[in-house]
Amino acid sequence: MPHDCSDRPCKPERHQMRKSPAAKAWTRCAASGVAAVVAVSAVVLSACGLPAPSPEDPARPVAAAVAAPGSQGAPGNPVGVAAGSRVLNPANGRLEAVIPEISRTVLLIGDSQSEPVDGWPRLGLAAAGYKVYFCGRGGTGFVSSNGATGNYIDALLRGDWLLPSGTPALIVIQGGGNDAAGGASDRQIAANAERLIAELRERYPGTRMAIIGTLARGETHGGGRRTEVDAVLGSVAASHALPFVSVGDWLTRYSLVNDLADSVHMNPAGRQKLGTLLEGRLRELGLDREPTADQQPLRASGTMDDGPGQD
Repeated sequence: MPHDCSDRPCKPERHQMRKSPAAKAWTRCAASGVAAVVAVSAVVLSACGLPAPSPEDPARPVAAAVAAPGSQGAPGNPVGVAAGSRVLNPANGRLEAVIPEISRTVLLIGDSQSEPVDGWPRLGLAAAGYKVYFCGRGGTGFVSSNGATGNYIDALLRGDWLLPSGTPALIVIQGGGNDAAGGASDRQIAANAERLIAELRERYPGTRMAIIGTLARGETHGGGRRTEVDAVLGSVAASHALPFVSVGDWLTRYSLVNDLADSVHMNPAGRQKLGTLLEGRLRELGLDREPTADQQPLRASGTMDDGPGQD
């Protein structure tokens, strides 16, 4: 079953770096050595935005439980904290989402290629044996932002979407299309990718990480800037010894141009084909895991409305 952290309503973007209001509200709690847990009631877990306010005080989040920092349950989450809750991480002052079976789950950070529940990165990762927890938003990237959701590193640091509590089995970063469309330079893309990798490694030391590049037609078939960005991300991955799935020529290499729904997004058949290709590449790289008997398939949930020409 997939999890989303990307259903916040859009608000005007604030560009300065900051903690989320809920994280600030619980700073005193973190300093005293406890983690405040906030319950959410969505059927499909959503980790974007803040907890529901208290009816008595709309500015104050509702505290449902308190767990001692460092206490871990069987799935790698705090003891006594239900899946679907949000917990303050005392180490960094940020809220995190409590995910069921986090040790079987891949943290996927991406754009609108990944956001639909049948997005090809999700399909490929699920077929490779993972449950999928998605953080991101269409229109965003390593440099690009979209309304209330910042670029990947800004969104992470200020709580536009929430990382999962515990330790995921794998971290995958996908994107670059919006950076290509938005005119971001190689230096800007590489610098923000470096910052994102560093932050994720600090939060999840020892967890495997991989990068999926920018879907395009290929250099000699009109791939243009998208293919160039794919190569930039490949260089960043190589500098950190991270597995890299280059998709900068997949549309033409695998004859998928006719499966495009618009200039950059795939139709359902194309998403299925790309998911199968990605699964194979993940297995070649040794990034698959053996699914368990109770592995749940992807199921439908609300997704964003992809605008044409925007990842």
